[in-house]
Amino acid sequence: MYTKLGNQTSTCSFLAMAFVSTVATLNSIFLIFLCYISYFNYVSGTEPSVPWYENLPAVAMDYKVHIDPGKEDCYFQYVNPGATFYVSFQVVRGGDGMAGFAVRNPQGTIVHPYQWKPNSEYQEQSSTGGYFSVCIDNQFSKFAGKLVNIYLTVVRYDMWEQYTKEVEELNMNMENFTTTITGVERNINEMLQYQHHTKGREAWDMNLLLGNNSYVVRWSIVQILVIAGTTIVQVYFVRKLFDLRTGGSGVGFSKTRI
Repeated sequence: MYTKLGNQTSTCSFLAMAFVSTVATLNSIFLIFLCYISYFNYVSGTEPSVPWYENLPAVAMDYKVHIDPGKEDCYFQYVNPGATFYVSFQVVRGGDGMAGFAVRNPQGTIVHPYQWKPNSEYQEQSSTGGYFSVCIDNQFSKFAGKLVNIYLTVVRYDMWEQYTKEVEELNMNMENFTTTITGVERNINEMLQYQHHTKGREAWDMNLLLGNNSYVVRWSIVQILVIAGTTIVQVYFVRKLFDLRTGGSGVGFSKTRI
């Protein structure tokens, strides 16, 4: 009986060791698989990403950002080689209504130096390509944040030449049509810039009107309370002036109200 129990115990021990060994092997394989996936993701992540708008002939972006007091925020925009880059900013509200604005090219050179203004703009007709840096500076304002409107455009006029070549390959004479389309594209970009300035000015005027309205309402309420309090005090003291104290024999003092 003891022999059978010993054999069964040995068998169970062997099976347990085999099970543990199998689990350890599976864990090792799983860890190797995870390491491989992590390495693959790392290699894929280190490859330079291409912006989704690289092959588009024109890109326009409009942002409203809040700059905290005493801070500077920078934004980066990819510009294709040979493309036209345009950026403008306008302070919508906050503080004295002005902020610093600077632009750096992909080489890190400041092509638009810092200027403390309510609005400013910069344009480069033919870029060498790369990421431009647009910085909004609010370091001179220690207590007031700024709401700033930023407008960016990247236009590739050389794309129209590529379209012309593709059309010529189809044996179609579309030179005049392409010239017209190019002119329309330029006019559209100019109108978008004008609309951006107009919209920014309208937003600035609206915030100014709302601020003036709040100022008038607030001080009107204060003046109403002051006038009401003054009136109550005046009525009280005027009534006290007409309170007369007279005395009579054996009666004492009494108040005669007129």
